Amino acid sequence: MTDLKITLIRSAAHSLPEQRKTVKALGLGRVNSTVVLPDNAATRGALLKIAHLISVEEINK
Repeated sequence: MTDLKITLIRSAAHSLPEQRKTVKALGLGRVNSTVVLPDNAATRGALLKIAHLISVEEINK
């Protein structure tokens, strides 16, 4: 099972409201904040919406 380490690298301040809500729903707040989430379809779908704002690394358990 793998997890995803997601880091916000660009601010969501001037993004669309839906993208700002997605950033907040993933648990990201400020630039350079990082969360570790499970690798599943729901997470991947959310990441596709804000791919231009984040960096993603896979973490093997």
